[in-house]
Amino acid sequence: MSSPLRIGVIGWGLRGNLAALAHRPDEGVELVALADPNPAAQAAFLERFPSASVTADYQDFIADKMDAVFVTSPDWLHEEQAATLLCAGVAVYLEKPMAITTEGCDRILRAAVNGGSKLFVGHNMRHFGVVRKMKEWIDEGRIGEVKAAWCRHFVSYGGDAYFRDWHADRSKSTGLLLQKGAHDIDVIHWLCGGYSETVSAFGDLSVYGDIQDRQAKEGEIKVAFRKTWPPKSLDKLNPVVDVEDINMMLMKLDNGVLASYQQCHFAPDAWRNYTVIGTEGRIENFGDSPGSSVIRLWNQNHQKFAEHGDLEFEVPLATGGHGGADEQIVGEFLDYLRTGTTSVTSPIAARQSVAAGVAATQSVRSGGQTVQVPQIAPELLKHFG
Repeated sequence: MSSPLRIGVIGWGLRGNLAALAHRPDEGVELVALADPNPAAQAAFLERFPSASVTADYQDFIADKMDAVFVTSPDWLHEEQAATLLCAGVAVYLEKPMAITTEGCDRILRAAVNGGSKLFVGHNMRHFGVVRKMKEWIDEGRIGEVKAAWCRHFVSYGGDAYFRDWHADRSKSTGLLLQKGAHDIDVIHWLCGGYSETVSAFGDLSVYGDIQDRQAKEGEIKVAFRKTWPPKSLDKLNPVVDVEDINMMLMKLDNGVLASYQQCHFAPDAWRNYTVIGTEGRIENFGDSPGSSVIRLWNQNHQKFAEHGDLEFEVPLATGGHGGADEQIVGEFLDYLRTGTTSVTSPIAARQSVAAGVAATQSVRSGGQTVQVPQIAPELLKHFG
């Protein structure tokens, strides 16, 4: 029997439970170490994994010869941590977004090439039941050739989750069009079969910027995904609040598809609505949670609104983190480690979602100017396929 895979984790915060899903001793996979400078995080990890070790310095993982490391630290740390590990030959599961700059993503990709290391980026929405079914219908040709798409993202918990900690500080996140939008931009790219080539966007800090009740220092309170209502009653915001709370982005993809993404962090409800239109029909989801959402297909001509379309699919109930997507993506990562199995996620796609989000944020902050998304180096594209 082969030796167990020894897995390390960087950052035992909001996504720590994702890494915990990889602890499968019966399958020869064990979480054996945590790197986190927070003593409370170290204690919580040891409570769950008593035989593991803890350290404040993630570079200890290199000397300890970890087989793989989950990088679930805050976004602005991804680039340095992932690049260092990959250069040293350590396989990495990197939580999205890949980095907070396009250049950071490219540095990570080059580190994986130079270190001969396996890189896996955690875009778990490709495992969402809603997204998978829409992708299936598109690939079956049910709406013909895709020509247009849009996503409306309502984030009722946006104030509590993103304006009371480092997410609100553009020096640490770039902005929520990147940090939060990377998921949806990736889904749009995947469903449409192309990557953003040109973008334009408008956004504003239209609600939370007016709130003066701030923490004395960052991290004063524990962030929770609650839903303060009305939004202007939110208190204890991050000391720095300089990211937009509403964004509207237009995209022209490299295959000619036109798409848009709209994101609001003071909406009363929370869900994503995707619409994809082709030469022979359109699909749209209503709700995005397993067991309480439906996808509708219109592929016949109608002279008026047909509420239920020509075909409906109720997304079945699923258990686990993010509707079972977390378990699926971790399982996919472990298969990739053992056998190199091709995954539905892609480092190239992860880079392209960040690059589009960065370019759109540049557009927002330059008055909506059209911005070209930087192309990826041919040698990186060839290496990762």
